[in-house]
Amino acid sequence: MGCLALNASFEPLTILSVERALRLVIDSKAEVLEVDDQRRFRSAREELPCPTVIRLVRFVHVPRKFRRQVTNTFLFARDSYRCQYCGRHRLELRDREFLTRDHVVPLSLGGSNSWENVVTACSTCNNRKASHLPHECGLHPMRLPGEPNYVQLVWAVRRVTDVQAKYIAMFYGDEVLRALKRHEKHHPLAVATGG
Repeated sequence: MGCLALNASFEPLTILSVERALRLVIDSKAEVLEVDDQRRFRSAREELPCPTVIRLVRFVHVPRKFRRQVTNTFLFARDSYRCQYCGRHRLELRDREFLTRDHVVPLSLGGSNSWENVVTACSTCNNRKASHLPHECGLHPMRLPGEPNYVQLVWAVRRVTDVQAKYIAMFYGDEVLRALKRHEKHHPLAVATGG
């Protein structure tokens, strides 16, 4: 489990490796807010508990107009790890089937690689659709694709502890926390790194 890094304003920024979090604390760039007393790190001169939440000492500006690029990790999370044509969840796919990115309007027909033109499709549906429009193959997306809510999406693909979730809710509100809990309950294997 990583360490939740908060901005000086308490805004959740990311999940860091524990080693990186310790380096920030040792360099006096962050303070420890929560620790896991069961895990400890030792050096030649001191012993430190494992940080689970740190807060940066100085505020780091985060651009608000940041658009999350389309990656399969975020696309699959946006679509709840379900094929948008047949409705099957990734856990329901047969051997040799997998989730893919499908361009509703194929690139060969002038479509773009934007949130409004991509959906999650199982490999079977994607092969069936090929380079056609969905209605030409008798396929219809379950919902119209669109750009996802950045905050919910970023935290949906990370596994956070209950203590870390408290800080996310403190900054973004209980609705984001409830959405994350629903996502985790319905998609327990939907864990990825990065983002």
